[in-house]
Amino acid sequence: MLDIQLLRSDLDHVAARLAERPFVLDTQAFLALETERKAVQVATQEGQARRNALSKAIGAARGKGEDAAALMAESNALAADLQSLEARLTDIQARMQAFIDLIPNLPHASVPAGKGADDNVEVRRVGTPRSFDFTPRDHTDIGTALGLLDFEAGVKIAGARFTVMKAGMARLHRAIAQFMLDVHTGEHGYDEVYVPYLVNAKSMYGTGQLPKFKDDLFAVSRGELGDFYLVPTAEVPVTNLVRDTIVPGERLPMRMVCHSPCFRSEAGSYGKDTRGMIRQHQFDKVELVQIVHPDESHALLEALTRHAESILERLGLPYRTVVLCTGDMGFSAAKTYDIEVWLPGQSAYREISSCSNFESFQARRLQARFRSEKNRPELVHTLNGSGLAVGRTLVAILENYQNADGTVDIPEALKPYMGGLDRLVPAA
Repeated sequence: MLDIQLLRSDLDHVAARLAERPFVLDTQAFLALETERKAVQVATQEGQARRNALSKAIGAARGKGEDAAALMAESNALAADLQSLEARLTDIQARMQAFIDLIPNLPHASVPAGKGADDNVEVRRVGTPRSFDFTPRDHTDIGTALGLLDFEAGVKIAGARFTVMKAGMARLHRAIAQFMLDVHTGEHGYDEVYVPYLVNAKSMYGTGQLPKFKDDLFAVSRGELGDFYLVPTAEVPVTNLVRDTIVPGERLPMRMVCHSPCFRSEAGSYGKDTRGMIRQHQFDKVELVQIVHPDESHALLEALTRHAESILERLGLPYRTVVLCTGDMGFSAAKTYDIEVWLPGQSAYREISSCSNFESFQARRLQARFRSEKNRPELVHTLNGSGLAVGRTLVAILENYQNADGTVDIPEALKPYMGGLDRLVPAA
């Protein structure tokens, strides 16, 4: 969340920057809350000062043997007034917090202005899309023809937007995740973590999923045990590892990688990508999370993005990287790069990773801090990115490595994980 002191000191500037997202900050509502808070706070402080004075006066009167009844009556009345004022102040603060919780992050100065995806700016394009001597098929047709992707079984077991993988396809899916983990831990300096797939509301709030995106989440109510949420991304539990902590400055940057399933209701996506595996309720990702010093966060975002890109390069998959404009960024992000892989079956680049710097936005919610050089607790900056989405990587391999006879070659980098299998062929 944004620093409330920034809103108080430079409200018009904040409103102007948020308008680029675009987000309309209700400045009048904020000022009304602030005016009410100040009035109640001043009245509370004056009442507390009067109460302290009365307490001293009562003590002095009793010490002299004087009648303190009138003073005590005033003190009792004041106590009731103070209780009412404190309740009002608590209510105002809760309303202010609810107001701030729905304000998105400010875009970094380097983010291009724009209204939507068409205004995103390509920063690099790597690899040349393959030329086929036959009409390439999409992953749905490829996997179904091989008998290794079963969409009907997914629908029977769970419903729409679920898929069953079989035999070599299931192994390839597992191999992709293992390959990514090995590269990120062995070469990029990440520590692997395993985390819960169910989290509490406080964890969802800490990374910005609640309250803004409640409808996108799968909630699990367990009565007296409380409400849990299936993780939409490993970013949530991994980033929450530093919630309510003060990290020694010398431990920064912290780099963590986690392979997990992800669960999203895809609210608002009705009719989008209903075919195939591009948009599923359940999918796997290998997530990269960094907890970093504020002075280094934007340089480290560049490095994290390159870590994700390197996976595509090793797999021989053409891609392009775009920086999202102000109108296309996520709620919590200050700057985001999207990596888009080439899909011959769609003849288009499709997102396979988003790499973001949240600056102190998540850390303020999490109260995630580090001990600075001046020995003072300061908010860390948080980064994350998919390194990569496993299912979409599988989709890209199926479409880019397909053959005219319907088989699919295994990329060289994955063959050591495939137990001697070098090609997907029709199920027996």
